Amino acid sequence: MLDLYRLKALHAVATYGSVGAAAEALMVTPSAVSQQLAKLERETGGPLLERNGRGVRLTDSAHVLVEHAERILALVETAEADVEALRGAVVGRLSIGAFPTAARGLLPGAVRGLNREHPELSVLMYEREPDITLREVSRGELDLAVVHDWLNHPMAIPEGLSRAVLFDDRADVALPADHPLAGRDSLDFADLKSERWISTSPNTICHEWLVFTLRAHGAEPEITCMVDEYATQLALVAAGLGCTVLPRLGRGDLPEGVRVVPVTPQPTRRVYALWRTETTRRPAVRAAVEALRAACLASA
Repeated sequence: MLDLYRLKALHAVATYGSVGAAAEALMVTPSAVSQQLAKLERETGGPLLERNGRGVRLTDSAHVLVEHAERILALVETAEADVEALRGAVVGRLSIGAFPTAARGLLPGAVRGLNREHPELSVLMYEREPDITLREVSRGELDLAVVHDWLNHPMAIPEGLSRAVLFDDRADVALPADHPLAGRDSLDFADLKSERWISTSPNTICHEWLVFTLRAHGAEPEITCMVDEYATQLALVAAGLGCTVLPRLGRGDLPEGVRVVPVTPQPTRRVYALWRTETTRRPAVRAAVEALRAACLASA
């Protein structure tokens, strides 16, 4: 009889392209994955992996098993959700991924509420960028994700995922305190066409949004610093090295030398929870969404 954990190991190798990457995703050692695959090869009577340069390539037999594994793992997840729904109990383990400011501004309150209300539920939290958690939820590696996109530049959501809007996170522009525009009551992006910008890394949602938005206002952005932590961005603003768009969620205290000015129309991130539709009946998923909503109200 084929072992479920060995099929899961093979499926992870097929998804990530190597034993090492599969081990990282499954949170085990590469040796443990290799052992599971070796046992699966003995069970099926043939090789499943072939060397391909520095990586591996699946054999025909492995591809057949992976197709079945996808269906089997989905059925197992649905069965687990149905059993939990029948019991009506918020139990088991729930993995949540959240982008950095949500991990700081929302998850502490939400997880504390879950621990208090549902002590038999074990919550595992990861800090991830939205595009990463989106893929991880789709593949079943995370149960729930807290993600965001910008109202004028939404993110495509794959089929098979459900979502619940949590709240709208408004943003302002942070300027050096001695900047000529720092004393204004409000600005628009046309006022900022010639500014130097501090942004997150290329290919992140916020970087792509900034480029998209400035170009929509007729400006080719001059991005001189690219860092992901807002605290570091603000330190660069305080040093007079540029300006940045600063969401309000998880903002914290502003350093000396920084002024925040509203922008019209105000940039807005929509924050929402995502999960696989087939797990909607799972009480733990529903409880987590409600805990996130409560944390949003508390932080408002």
